[in-house]
Amino acid sequence: MANQDIFFAKGDSPEMLEAFQKAQETFKYYWREISWEYRRVVPALEVACVKVAFAQQIDPNEDPLIEHMWVNNVDFDGDEISGVLVNEPQQLTNVQLNDEVTIPLEQISDWLFAISGKTYGGFTIHAMRTLMSEEERKSHDEAWGLDFGDVQDILCVYEQKEHPENLIEHPMSRNMKERWAEFVQNDAEGIANQDEQGYNLLHREVIAGNATSVAVLVESGYFDLQAKTNQGKTALDFAQQLDWAHIIPLLERN
Repeated sequence: MANQDIFFAKGDSPEMLEAFQKAQETFKYYWREISWEYRRVVPALEVACVKVAFAQQIDPNEDPLIEHMWVNNVDFDGDEISGVLVNEPQQLTNVQLNDEVTIPLEQISDWLFAISGKTYGGFTIHAMRTLMSEEERKSHDEAWGLDFGDVQDILCVYEQKEHPENLIEHPMSRNMKERWAEFVQNDAEGIANQDEQGYNLLHREVIAGNATSVAVLVESGYFDLQAKTNQGKTALDFAQQLDWAHIIPLLERN
């Protein structure tokens, strides 16, 4: 699916529009978790998907039709999200179930992952749960088979309450420092190679928000910090674009 201008539906409530905005602002935490999930030998996530606002212009004299549908098998290059559509469209005909889609970050309307039955994200789901009675919320959560928690206190990262520092750095990034440094040294010749899209490992770790990993790569001396992707983006560009405040200084001082 090619990039397209996106218009959220006129009927969307202020609460739902706020949920869309929060989902976009915090998507980086979703991607950070997914990037580590892809490295795990034993999967930790029971659910991991992104909701996207798909649009189709049916009548040129009317607003586009909008359907919000879930996508899984997600990848993210810092600008665009790709994945597989897991819903059957009810009205749209320009996308179908199991289509591979690529969309800009501005087109997502929610994200959700779950660890040990506890959910993170799900902003639009919580917006709907606020309209439910306590009994309705209980039935809703049982239907999902997940613990959505407090509608007024949406979590973005694992053990956020117990370890607020996880908002800054993923615990796996901290814990893997020595092993990561060993990996870098063992692949000194190829570590900084760029792929067909111009991305190298530094670009990818910056996008994922892994400051410890980024520091190891920068200190290795193998990376040109001005190396650009095919779209002209440096590692610092991605850090600033995604507002990874703890990473920006690592790239600015070098």
